[in-house]
Amino acid sequence: MTKFIFYLLFACSCLFQSCESVEGLSIDYLVPADVSFPTSLKRVGIVNNMPAIPDNTNIADSIKEPNGKFDIERQRKYLNGNPSITTESLAEALAKANYFDEVVICDSALRSNDNIAREAGLSKEEVESLRKELDVDFLISLENIQLYAVQKIQYMPEWYGNFKGTVDVKVFPSIKIYVPNRNGPMVTINANDSIFWEEEAKTPEKVKALLIKNKEMVNQASDFAGSVPVKNLVPHWETAERYYLIGNSPTMRDAGYYARQKNWDRAIELWKETYNAKKGKQQMYAAYNLALGYEMKDSIDKAQEWAMEAQRIAKKVDKIDDMYPKELLVPNLVPNYYAASNYVKELERRKEYILKLNMQMGRFKDDF
Repeated sequence: MTKFIFYLLFACSCLFQSCESVEGLSIDYLVPADVSFPTSLKRVGIVNNMPAIPDNTNIADSIKEPNGKFDIERQRKYLNGNPSITTESLAEALAKANYFDEVVICDSALRSNDNIAREAGLSKEEVESLRKELDVDFLISLENIQLYAVQKIQYMPEWYGNFKGTVDVKVFPSIKIYVPNRNGPMVTINANDSIFWEEEAKTPEKVKALLIKNKEMVNQASDFAGSVPVKNLVPHWETAERYYLIGNSPTMRDAGYYARQKNWDRAIELWKETYNAKKGKQQMYAAYNLALGYEMKDSIDKAQEWAMEAQRIAKKVDKIDDMYPKELLVPNLVPNYYAASNYVKELERRKEYILKLNMQMGRFKDDF
């Protein structure tokens, strides 16, 4: 998703490179989860299916090495996360999402006597026993939590000769979903994300003293890891950037004023005036703006129609039919067509989201 938004932003910068003025805005919309649960699954139990808290005092894979012109020290560590903290964090994050009726956490680790993580998950019998004990409809188990940490001390000449220390940790939580009367998990989710710390001081020794210590880093990273798979499990909000053209005509400037006031009905009226009165680029810009206006009103079908109209006009403006196929792959050669086409794809994606969301949010009976 992040990569797609980057392309959309780049496309918009190409589209508007010759225009007098461009306005940006943010739009928040609900994104469906990767997993769709039947509405009958309302109560979920969160269990820790990992061994006891691991000992990270001696990490065999720890590597110290300078890397780069201003690096004083660079250290890589492969660490075991704290499963108890991650399990609790996962339960808390799911509860805050308010998607399921109840989230229940199992107080004890199921594998407290194990020394290493088991490759096999919960058996059908274990799932049924735990489900009855916790009085839940299904289970989500933490199967693994691994951390990859990179700590760097760097000399920063542009910071008045100070030194900067950073700790960048990538977390890899793995969870499994178990439903009744099924052999094995319904689905396995292997998620990942990063958490970051930074300090600054006059000497490398002071920076190292200020940086987060290993135990606290593991605890905080483990806590963060619990929240990472939640977006795979329940619908969540995302923010995307959008742009619209102000233009050099009085009508387009007035439309921009109403857009800033979030009066989308009036802005749409004026953009339609421009679309009906102009040809070429100005008509294309008006069509693009109209797509945005309807998207802001959650009329995705109309937004898609206008984005496709902007794409159609852009094809003529950029003279696509006169180009070689390889030239179409260079955004700078087809800036308008590239931008409009990417917006069409983004709206297609949003339309797919809505269809999936309607199914996932059906448990609330339109009360969301």
